[in-house]
Amino acid sequence: MESLRGLPAVDALAAQLDAPHPDAVAAARAVLAERRAELLGGGGGDADLVARARARLAPSLRRVLNATGVIVHTNLGRAPLAVAAQEAVARAAAGYSNLELDLEGGGRGSRHAHVEALLCELTGAEAAIAVNNCAGAVLLAAAALAGPQREVVVSRGQLVEIGGGFRVPDVVAQAGARLVEVGTTNRTRRADYERALGPATGAILRAHPSNFRQLGFVQEVEIEELCEVGVPVIDDVGSGVLAELDVLADEPAVRRSVRAGAALVCFSGDKLLGGPQAGLLAGRADAVARARAHPLARALRLDKLGLAALEATLRLYRDPERARREVPVLAMLTAPEAELAERAARLVARIGPAAEVVEATARVGGGALPLLELPGPAVAVRARSADALAAALRAGDPPLIGRIDAGRLLLDPRTLAEDEIDHAARAVVSALG
Repeated sequence: MESLRGLPAVDALAAQLDAPHPDAVAAARAVLAERRAELLGGGGGDADLVARARARLAPSLRRVLNATGVIVHTNLGRAPLAVAAQEAVARAAAGYSNLELDLEGGGRGSRHAHVEALLCELTGAEAAIAVNNCAGAVLLAAAALAGPQREVVVSRGQLVEIGGGFRVPDVVAQAGARLVEVGTTNRTRRADYERALGPATGAILRAHPSNFRQLGFVQEVEIEELCEVGVPVIDDVGSGVLAELDVLADEPAVRRSVRAGAALVCFSGDKLLGGPQAGLLAGRADAVARARAHPLARALRLDKLGLAALEATLRLYRDPERARREVPVLAMLTAPEAELAERAARLVARIGPAAEVVEATARVGGGALPLLELPGPAVAVRARSADALAAALRAGDPPLIGRIDAGRLLLDPRTLAEDEIDHAARAVVSALG
């Protein structure tokens, strides 16, 4: 009872919080109720009620500083948006928009119109639509071109599972189609596809392998030859490569699949394209029309903020050099060695003697280019416990996320923006005490 009587009043606790009064009172009331329950349940010890209340007031989805060296980091939201895309989202969020209004005629418009012309211009496709992610795009494509009682033909070597338990056979099943496997795990030929075709064939699906790679005695049918077989081809190229960069040469290019004649090419709006989470379908006008008319298209549609960010990102690709500079993913992939060295040196200078520059390797991430290594400098921070230091940095505001290697905490400047270097250094100095 003495412990209960020692609890502060709601208003007294709320007064110590830097938050609007209604929010502060709500947080204080919830924390005090939680603490009373602990005490009545026999719990003792000290409890920092102010810290608890502040944690309750903090937003759950927060900005973090990515110093992991993984560019398209799924856990950290994948691709950061270009400044132009950030500004477009802010404009779309500020009030109403012409999301589905034809401003010229005054009637109902299509949300797909905001990005379709750009997608066609950049990919060479006849038509295009955008949905909420690439998994949704593949599901919609399979449902629209095959659907119930029809078959989707897939190479056994492409029946992969990617992050989050997303499996190609499950996608085909959810589309209502029947999966037909051809070839073997490591070798599939054109003749394997041709033997599987019949009156019930709806489409051939070529699936991006994500992090899975086969080396050695392997063979697959290239997209140009696959499109000659005579049935619609759905080509899931995954990461959305629109930029012509040497570092991206091993990822399937969207333009190549469209040029080859694929009915629908599915790819991500984030990842290597560097925009918001979205699934894009580009290809033949008849195939896109079937996808647009399918009931799943509404369930999977992209919202106005995603469309605003996607449109702004796609506009940058009209000037390839501007895209390389302003789309953060492309800028990180092609960052000059001298620039990375300068950032690393600046980090060390601000952190002090606990830090040193070491050689490290960054990764693309997001299921793209899993074999590609990006050598460059990193900053190794010495501490009694690398795990404890990492935990302290995660608890900061904003949190700083690095990676632990050989008992040291590494901070990779490749994935830190120019204006984040000083923030990162201050976070480390504070965490080291």
